[in-house]
Amino acid sequence: MTRTGGFQDDDFWTEFHDFLFSEQRHAQAEELLGTSPLLSFPAGARVLDLCCGPGVFTVPLARRGYEVTGVDLSPAMLDRARKRSAEAGAPVRYVRADAREFEAPGGFDAVLNLFTSFGYFEDPADNARVLRTMYACLAPGGTLVLDLAGKELLARRVTPPKVVRRGEDLMVQTDTVLDDWARLRSDWVLVRGDRVTRATLVWFVYSAVELRRMVAEAGFGRVEVFGGFDGRPYDENAERLVVRAVREA
Repeated sequence: MTRTGGFQDDDFWTEFHDFLFSEQRHAQAEELLGTSPLLSFPAGARVLDLCCGPGVFTVPLARRGYEVTGVDLSPAMLDRARKRSAEAGAPVRYVRADAREFEAPGGFDAVLNLFTSFGYFEDPADNARVLRTMYACLAPGGTLVLDLAGKELLARRVTPPKVVRRGEDLMVQTDTVLDDWARLRSDWVLVRGDRVTRATLVWFVYSAVELRRMVAEAGFGRVEVFGGFDGRPYDENAERLVVRAVREA
């Protein structure tokens, strides 16, 4: 049995890659960029994908003619992203950096943080710092799109444990609510033949009200909340918690 160290451990991203970033997820990103009014930007826009992983969004963004930069802390994920970009003939600039510390003042027209890539740091002040990084990276008038599984949505499906098969591999995910719904712990077990890998992940979860307040406190104006990439309301029919905000001039 082996154990990975969680979000900031490259072994985690490598071991669980196929469950986190299936080809279905790549196809979903392609579809969203073709249909979502929240992911449509002016021609040639400079787009930052913060916590880009293996290039799920960076590659289709670049193919649409945007000037794309992908930032991630994981060397393994960046290697996969570079390979995927090269195979697609999609020029993307990749940078290894901590999301709290990446600096490109006013360098982008849009900043994306997608598929619940927010709330990973143990100190809540660090998560607020990530929002300030996003703000600083935007040019005046630039747009932030932040997507995650909102607390209200997680409450519907935190139990029972999730079981996922991919070929002969089996993954079981068990979620536990911590600190009066401030955080969530996920215990993951991956079985590949005779090998068992375990990981425990803990991150902060946010309601729409909490996230709206944090985004506004980071300096953003015109903060809007949606229940999906199609722009639906954040109500009982919501699928995601998507925030769009603007760095006003």
